[in-house]
Amino acid sequence: MIRLGVNIDHIATIRNARGEAFPSLIEAGLIAETNGADSITVHLREDRRHIKDNDVILLRQTLKTQLNLEMAATSEMVEFALQVRPDFVCLVPEKREELTTEGGLDVLGNLDHIGNVVNVLQKNGIITSLFIDAEEDQITAASDLDARAIEIHTGKYAILKSDYYESDEFFQIKDMAEYASSLGLIVNGGHGLNYHNVKPIAWIPQMHELNIGFAIIAQSVFWGLPKAVHEMKRLMQEACSSRG
Repeated sequence: MIRLGVNIDHIATIRNARGEAFPSLIEAGLIAETNGADSITVHLREDRRHIKDNDVILLRQTLKTQLNLEMAATSEMVEFALQVRPDFVCLVPEKREELTTEGGLDVLGNLDHIGNVVNVLQKNGIITSLFIDAEEDQITAASDLDARAIEIHTGKYAILKSDYYESDEFFQIKDMAEYASSLGLIVNGGHGLNYHNVKPIAWIPQMHELNIGFAIIAQSVFWGLPKAVHEMKRLMQEACSSRG
């Protein structure tokens, strides 16, 4: 069955808004994994706007499931990842002024640099994924660099309001997931997925894991975090069961 990675960045956003020590990232991670999360994702940004270095360290020491560290392909972040040794690293593009990650990595245009980062991380036992758009040339480049996985950027799909299964964006993701899998890549997806649009993406047979954060944390205000995580996992599993 498809895996759910829960991104808890916005627990840190709430904590940092008042400079408090709560809500606890550790508690959030443990609640998420107890209620269906297969991994916990955090994005350590250059400006540390939400997740802090010590958050990652403590989560690595505490989680019973797996830790996925999203990060830019910089020397600072590579050094940190080698110290912390998360289970997974997902390399993402990063701009200081953006509210959230906008678009995928340009792997094709940065082959040498990204290739060196992938090589260093994977030689040290850290499974490395590249966050990329659903484009054949970028997927081919990721495969050429021997990355173990990709995470397809689902942002363009996620802004649709209806007709998900009939949309060009859905078919592009579906076709590129099939192509990436044919190259031996693990295929993950994420960005902007929510309770209304997650099922078509979870239905795609090649999808291994979906990483979802904002929708779950936002819904937890009304439902509580246990139910918010559990319901997302239920929807994903329901989609898998309908594949036929």
